Amino acid sequence: MGRVFSFKRNESIEEPQINLTALIDIVFVVLIIFILIAPLLELDRVQLADAPKLNQPTSVTEASPITLQVQRDNTIWLNAQPTRIEALKDRLLDLRKSFPSVRPQLFHDKKAEFGTYQSVKNALEEAGFAEVDIVLNPS
Repeated sequence: MGRVFSFKRNESIEEPQINLTALIDIVFVVLIIFILIAPLLELDRVQLADAPKLNQPTSVTEASPITLQVQRDNTIWLNAQPTRIEALKDRLLDLRKSFPSVRPQLFHDKKAEFGTYQSVKNALEEAGFAEVDIVLNPS
């Protein structure tokens, strides 16, 4: 007698699936980190004045009653007197009362640190000065 073999065909073949749970978790963690860090970032924009059309540099023509000098060794001089950064704001406030419409002139040595310039600029802003002339000395 002969044997009859019957094969049952499986009609429901499962397709392979990719588990995206871990990828979605990582994306959410990175997104949360960006949301938390974004407000902490500070961006200070400096609007540069238009350059003169001359090929020669311009010189300082008017003397301001408020002059700040930052030396190579990061010492700060206000009107030819040495000043500590802690006392600079108070002295600038007094000068602002005496000369309300004057723009201070800032002479910053190119070898001095940028942090010193930033501290002086912050003190000027806190004292109420809206503008400052930055005098460049090519040397």
